[in-house]
Amino acid sequence: MDTQHLQAFVAIAESGSFSGAGERLHLTQPAISKRIALLEEQIKAKLFDRVGRQVVLTQAGNLLLNKATNILKEVTAAQREIADLRGDITGKLSVATSHHLGLHYLPPYLREFSQRYPDVKLDLHFLDSEHAYHEVLLGRFDIAIITLALEQDPRINSNELWQDQLQFVASPTHALATLANLRLADLSPHQAIMPDINTYTTRLIKDLFDRENQPLDITMVTNHLDTIKMMLSIGLGWGVLPSSIIDDQLKVLDVSHPPLTRSLGCIYHNQRSLNNAARAFLEQLKAPIASNLVS
Repeated sequence: MDTQHLQAFVAIAESGSFSGAGERLHLTQPAISKRIALLEEQIKAKLFDRVGRQVVLTQAGNLLLNKATNILKEVTAAQREIADLRGDITGKLSVATSHHLGLHYLPPYLREFSQRYPDVKLDLHFLDSEHAYHEVLLGRFDIAIITLALEQDPRINSNELWQDQLQFVASPTHALATLANLRLADLSPHQAIMPDINTYTTRLIKDLFDRENQPLDITMVTNHLDTIKMMLSIGLGWGVLPSSIIDDQLKVLDVSHPPLTRSLGCIYHNQRSLNNAARAFLEQLKAPIASNLVS
C-alpha cells in the first residue's frame, strides 16, 4: 500500500471529511478522493460511507484504521532513525505551540533554528495548550511548546523553559483601576474576561478564588490572550494577563494575592524518541538568546 494513500485515509478518518483531510495534507479535495479511490481498489473494499454531510468509516475502514496508523508511525520512526544514524539534522520537525508562545516567545528561536538548520522542514501548528498536550499524547507532534499542565501525565516528558508572571489588569477607565489594596472579594462583583475554564491559566485563577470562597464571574471567554487584552482595554471587564503583553492600554490592579506565575515549556512523549532535529531545537530553547521576547 502507498503510504500517501494511507495518510489520506487516516486524515479523513480523524477529521471526519475529505475537505478537512485536504487542509491537513495541503491537497485539493479531488486529490484526496483519488487517493482513497486507489486505496479502495487495492484492498477491494469500500472504506467510507457518506451519511448526510458526514463521512463515516465502514467495517473495513474501521479494521484498516488502527493498522494504517501504526504503519505510518513505523515508517516515520524508521525514516527518523536512519537519518539520526548519519547524524543528519534534516527532515521534518513537527511542533505544536500556543498562540501566545508562538507570538511572544518563539520567533527568535525559530529564526535562529531555521538559519542554522536550513534542511529541516518546520511544521508549526498553533493550538491551545490543552489541545497540543492531547495531540502529543496521541503521538501527532514531535514536541509542543505550551503552558505546562498543572498535573503531568506520566507518559509526558516536560521541560520548563520560562516562568510567565501574571497580573490582574483592567482598562484605566474601569471602576477598579482607581482603587488601592483590592482583595479578590472586591473583584468578584465585576465581570471577568478569561480563557476557557478548562485552560491551565483559568484553572489557576479559579483555584485562587475558590480558596477564598469567592465567586468568579466569567462573562466572556476567548483563548486568545491578545483578544482578551483588546476587550479589557476598552473597558469590558477585568482579567489576568502575562506581564510580557501588558502596556499602557491597561492598568495593573492593586490586588493583594500570592504571586501568580505559570510555567511555560516543552513537552514530548516518553515513548517517542526525539530525532536529531527535535533534540537540536530543544537544546536551542534552553540556551539564552539576546532579547528573547518579541513585543
